[in-house]
Amino acid sequence: MSITVNDPVVVTNKGGVCAVTISRVEKKNALTDAMYGTLVDALEAAEKDPGTRAILFRSEGPMFTSGNDLKDFAAAAMSGVGDGPRNVERFLEALATATRPIIAAVQGKAIGIGTTMLLHCDYVLVAEDAELKTPFIGLALVPEAASTLLLPARIGYARAFEMFALGESVNARDAVAWGLANRVVPNVQLNEAAEQVAQRFVELPLGAVIATKKMMRDVQAIKSQLEVEKNAFVERLQSPEAMEAFTAFMEKRKPDFSKCS
Repeated sequence: MSITVNDPVVVTNKGGVCAVTISRVEKKNALTDAMYGTLVDALEAAEKDPGTRAILFRSEGPMFTSGNDLKDFAAAAMSGVGDGPRNVERFLEALATATRPIIAAVQGKAIGIGTTMLLHCDYVLVAEDAELKTPFIGLALVPEAASTLLLPARIGYARAFEMFALGESVNARDAVAWGLANRVVPNVQLNEAAEQVAQRFVELPLGAVIATKKMMRDVQAIKSQLEVEKNAFVERLQSPEAMEAFTAFMEKRKPDFSKCS
């Protein structure tokens, strides 16, 4: 077994499973650019390691992740930096092109990328208290992770647009019913159940798993949509509406978009 601790992300390799644990509990597991760097490094290492047969994403504490650390994006918006954190883009492409089966164990709130990344996972377990939420438009931004392609295909346009525009949460039971997750388990059983699922994938013939996953996912279409979303995101990040959203966030008040042009 090997363990890489790059606080607040812990990567453990044991028995063919690369387990990636987000551990920034005091900040609701909000993801920084540096954390994305560790996540993508783990994915890239798993692709190169013939001994890695499954990848497991999980987190510590009561929340899967509150999404992107808004201070990172607020700083980018305020400084006029259009590219945004580069490790985010690396992570999204690594998710899109990953060949190993990816399992996710989700408890509590999974906000923004905490939900959209699940669209790239091959098996998703949700705890009974899980809530999936994608409040991009409320932040004057647009969705990412090719979710504008994958989410409507998964749950239909009406539900997807409601999630994006109104930021409505999807509970664990609905997540399974809509096809966003495979199974609901009690919170206390989440990690054990996820490890059992990962082990089942380890025992399968990897070549057949990779070939099947490749046929089921149009990677080129996903990568193309990532580029479309990236360009729109950069444009939105520098918009007056985004400036108002991030200023309101820093000032801890409700944004007022009525005066934005």
